[in-house]
Amino acid sequence: MIPRNITEQVKKLSKKFPIVTLTGVRQCGKSTLLRNTFSDYEYISLEDPDIRSFAQNDPRSFLNNCKTPCILDEIQHIPELFSYLQTKVDHDNVMGEFLLSGSHNFLLMQSISQSLAGRSAILTLAPFSIAELTAADLLPDTVDKLMLKGFYPAIYSREIEAHDYFPSYVTTYIERDVRLLRNIPDANAFIRFVRLCAARSGQILNYAELANACAISVPTVRAWISILIQSYILFELPPYYNNFSKRLIKSPKLYFYDTGLLCYLLGIETKEQLQNHPQRGAIFETMVVSEYQKSRLFSGKSPAGYFWRDSNQNEVDLLTEDSGKLKATEIKSGKTMEQKYLSGLKKFASISGISSKDLLCIYGGDQTMKGENGSFVSWRDAF
Repeated sequence: MIPRNITEQVKKLSKKFPIVTLTGVRQCGKSTLLRNTFSDYEYISLEDPDIRSFAQNDPRSFLNNCKTPCILDEIQHIPELFSYLQTKVDHDNVMGEFLLSGSHNFLLMQSISQSLAGRSAILTLAPFSIAELTAADLLPDTVDKLMLKGFYPAIYSREIEAHDYFPSYVTTYIERDVRLLRNIPDANAFIRFVRLCAARSGQILNYAELANACAISVPTVRAWISILIQSYILFELPPYYNNFSKRLIKSPKLYFYDTGLLCYLLGIETKEQLQNHPQRGAIFETMVVSEYQKSRLFSGKSPAGYFWRDSNQNEVDLLTEDSGKLKATEIKSGKTMEQKYLSGLKKFASISGISSKDLLCIYGGDQTMKGENGSFVSWRDAF
């Protein structure tokens, strides 16, 4: 198993909570991580129809038959279990008694908030990060190869080509995950919508424009965006609201978690296509912002990233806050360290008062260098 950076956090919290819940997108490695890290735990998959039927029809007897400590995989299939889990862990008072995993944030959070509040630690796993691939000596040698391949574990463990992996992945996602969250009668319309979202990764989210492009209503767009966020396909990057300017953009930006999936949805199959594609810069930006999300999630922290844009189109791609300290990052896919990349950051520094040592440009080259007016950071070293 390729080591995951979140593993130590899972171990630590299993000693402090009776339940640890690991959520995240389907096929990102949740089951593999739990089964390999906690090999002494009984493992039960609720994907098995016979086991699922037993748990649904007689949840109390099901839990009584579990040999604890126990991993319950894809727990979102049986929301009835959560109230019985509450009773059991309150009675047993054993830390780390159950490890839960699931692929649906909304269903899990709804059940946990109702029954397991204060009893379960919650962590989120995503596909591999650049740091994890680097440590495992699996990082592709160019950024274009990485963006095209993406970060899903199966692509690396099975040595499967991305263009062979993602068609079945998308079909499985639509048939199993989406329809579990919401009844969508026209799967083809939803796929068209996902592709339209792919063409807008890294852009300001405009519900009305998406509705017109897909010939659906604005409420439907909002509902479908919510599904994609709840199942960890998309995430939103909120705008920064500090009063650096009176007129600010107030809608979030939209991003995909995985660039391999993003490239597939955009119809990009080769490095040559990617290198010449008009979306290449947006794909690179998507990768960098997603890496920030992963760095926070894998350390057990909530993402604290923003973007900033005023009415004059002055913009910072990524603002991050840690312990109240603000850091501004420009994201450029070019491979050379050009001083013009820092111009927007200098403008922001003059408005915000941020120090030049907290101005970064993450770019597509291989060298990381600090300068008086800001630092250039290679995509390899970003987070």
